[in-house]
Amino acid sequence: MVLKKFLIINGPNLNCLGKREPEIYGNETLQDIENYVRSQFPQNEVELEWFQSNIEGELVAKIQTCLNKTYHALIINPAGYTHTSVSILDALKMLTIPVVEVHLTHVQNREEFRQKRITTQGAQYVIEGFGKKGYYLAILSQLIA
Repeated sequence: MVLKKFLIINGPNLNCLGKREPEIYGNETLQDIENYVRSQFPQNEVELEWFQSNIEGELVAKIQTCLNKTYHALIINPAGYTHTSVSILDALKMLTIPVVEVHLTHVQNREEFRQKRITTQGAQYVIEGFGKKGYYLAILSQLIA
């Protein structure tokens, strides 16, 4: 099998999973999620590069690395920037690889201000409400696509 490389980007406050609203997001940390996802795929089949930042410009710069590096797909959880970031949307629209947006919760079941989704317009696929399994499903969807 050919090694496929995925970039997995996580936005603001996801570094505080496990502490941040555990009644909504649970008690697992972002590292727990990464460990779970890595355990689901043989190392000789996929390469997973994880990145997290609370800074919009750093997220945009990391997305832009997809223009110069060979990735099979970009998996992104823009977190709160989903609802506010035209800059992230513009960066996603430049990509020629598939973009899968992941959300741990069902965003449409949350607060009214979360109903506006900007970055989603730059994704070909959206997976939400599956918790940590959403990342697994995002990668799996691109392996079988």
